[in-house]
Amino acid sequence: MAIPLSLGVPRSRGPQSLLEGLLSAAPTAGVSADTIGGTVGPRVVLASTLIGCHGTDAGRIIVGLDIDPAELRTREQASYEAVRFHLDCPAAQLGDALALRLPSPLAVFVGDGELGLAESAQQLADAGRIPGLGSGCSIGEVADFLAVLAHADVGYVARACDAAEVLALLSGTVASLRGDNVRSALADPTAEKLTALGPEAAEAVREVLLGIEVSDPARVSRELAAAGLR
Repeated sequence: MAIPLSLGVPRSRGPQSLLEGLLSAAPTAGVSADTIGGTVGPRVVLASTLIGCHGTDAGRIIVGLDIDPAELRTREQASYEAVRFHLDCPAAQLGDALALRLPSPLAVFVGDGELGLAESAQQLADAGRIPGLGSGCSIGEVADFLAVLAHADVGYVARACDAAEVLALLSGTVASLRGDNVRSALADPTAEKLTALGPEAAEAVREVLLGIEVSDPARVSRELAAAGLR
């Protein structure tokens, strides 16, 4: 069932705006835990970076699971609040990922394999996990993926290479919730439709699109602002 998103006169949306905390800095090799902070949303910090940083307060972060979670639990590490965990997983190991038990929500980016993007998203959603959408997927793949999420009880997280891809994801998510043509929205995203979303509509979108990893959140945020999104 499509969720109606009312479009009206653009207005100030306050702290719950469409972009509030949306962008997260992707993990950068060699960045230590004590250099995080100052990004639009929580930075993604690799679990291996947290090891050996005992006494450091990393704050609110997204933990990128590049090591066994058991190692993260048993070794000395930085203190932190995990907003969620992100895991890159080959399709053949999806069952192992679904079996993980973690103290915060788990988002899984499934790699190439026999499972299609929409099928893996369905399995993750059915298990109460958050599907991850990688950057560079085709319009058809993203549209099929969003069709799953429009009827699921979980949201999704994504990775994007630039502001244009972020804009397309936002537009596609709005279209999927409204029952509009998602492929058209992805192919020709319109910033004006996004700036016209009221607070309740923006909140509905953000309940589905939980966050986007980008390499430079500050730059992407500036570019989105130049397009009229704030």
